[in-house]
Amino acid sequence: MMEEIALHNIRQSEGLIDSLLPLKHKIEKKLNLKEYRKEAKQLTLNNNLLQRLTLAAGLSQNHKRSWSVVEKVAMDSLRIHETTFTKFNLQVMWSSLIKYRYNQIDIDWAVAANRSRIINYEMQQGLKYLMDDNNLENWLTITAKSGNASFGTVPFLDLNIGLFEGDMPATLNLNGRQIPNTQILIAGSTGSGKSNLLAVLMREIRTLTVETAYPVNFLFFDYKGEFSDPANRSWFSHFEIDDTAILDPIRESLPFSPFKNFEGKTQNEINLYASELSNAICAIDNARMSANMSNRLAEAVIASYRKTRNKPISFQIILDEYNHLQNKKDRLKDDSIKSVLKQLIRNNLFATEDNIDLINNSFIVKMDGYPKDGPLAKAIVYFIISKLNTIYEKLPKQEVSEECVEIRHFTIIDEAHYMLDFDNKPLRGLIAVGRNKGLSIILATQNMDSYKSKYFDFYANAQYPLIMKQQSITDTVIKDLFGVSGNEFQEIKESIAGLELGELIIKDATAITLGMGKKFKKIKVDRFV
Repeated sequence: MMEEIALHNIRQSEGLIDSLLPLKHKIEKKLNLKEYRKEAKQLTLNNNLLQRLTLAAGLSQNHKRSWSVVEKVAMDSLRIHETTFTKFNLQVMWSSLIKYRYNQIDIDWAVAANRSRIINYEMQQGLKYLMDDNNLENWLTITAKSGNASFGTVPFLDLNIGLFEGDMPATLNLNGRQIPNTQILIAGSTGSGKSNLLAVLMREIRTLTVETAYPVNFLFFDYKGEFSDPANRSWFSHFEIDDTAILDPIRESLPFSPFKNFEGKTQNEINLYASELSNAICAIDNARMSANMSNRLAEAVIASYRKTRNKPISFQIILDEYNHLQNKKDRLKDDSIKSVLKQLIRNNLFATEDNIDLINNSFIVKMDGYPKDGPLAKAIVYFIISKLNTIYEKLPKQEVSEECVEIRHFTIIDEAHYMLDFDNKPLRGLIAVGRNKGLSIILATQNMDSYKSKYFDFYANAQYPLIMKQQSITDTVIKDLFGVSGNEFQEIKESIAGLELGELIIKDATAITLGMGKKFKKIKVDRFV
């Protein structure tokens, strides 16, 4: 029996994803409607499908292969995702076709570089073939059988983020039935590789799910502007998004209202929300307010909903009602509350109605135009998360299969420490609601101790704390996180101090459960950026 070729750890050729874009656009142009209709969603092709298509087209060409040509294919360090080959359980077919085309050449199939060059060469040949209009038309008339069972199955999110020591694949099981939650916490100083790790996680989450009936979307708060930088638009194809994913509140108001709709709700619900909103407006600017000011602001929110008949309000209405509740002599004076409200009004951060679906699409919120610790940046994150909570509350429970639970959405916050230094109820609510709705978070900060605020212990609720290079190492966090002391504690502390760019340590749950062996493992993260 012919030995099957291993179709894992296959590297991309240089510029592979970019080279596929003309084919992607050409196919989408042919398949999508010429006139846009609101009820018709435009079809977009993902990278896995394009890679499979070009590989199949390349292998269909019966010219004689020359190793002297194939070995010149220039390789990148990025991998082709395994799902490209495992989709529809066609690994044996791919292996057979490849060996058939190269049966006249003596190839050591155990060498990953040989397999990678051959597969990329075939993709390049298939791309050239399909870019001919007539050939592409012929391929598009070949329709696959509908109703494939794998499309409707909840995908297993086993994220391959790099290598353990000894070159063993390092994976994070996010949605197995035995996993209590899917939250990921990242701690690493500037230059430790946090941005690269975030990109790898986003790539894996999207690649594993976009070809299924359960795609996982994300909302990413880009504090540094790195992911929304036009110079890095090539990253988008790896995340299966396009330019419409960028939300830039400096250029245009965020296309939704940040306030709840209380039509048909009780007055008590409005009163509770008014108190929370009052506390939030104080917290996002670290404003000092008296009890009278706090009560007045809450009353202003209640009065605003009375004015709109329980429909979503606005910051301008709140300010007007707040002024109305003041003594006449104080109405022309600014206090800390009015100062924050006027900043929010002046910068026009939000629209007055919802024009996008925050859950069923992926978005990157461009944040680098605002001071990271300022009220506007905090308001953007706070109110978007509050909005997500409102949406989450209305969702049914996630689907569950024999092995996995459905994940719908990730909220990803870089520089998250700016949102952890106050009682952030929407963020805590997101964590609580998400457990049975298929929703989760990825938080990234510079220091480990940011996650143990006096308001909430994020470490205690996270499945995967990922520790990268630190400027300072807090002993109590290490002891609590890994449950170690003495020599074991010292070993972990030294390992964190010795981490290099792109390396991290993670808890070894098996060793901790058994009470033997190292309580941690080191991972070298794949290079993406």
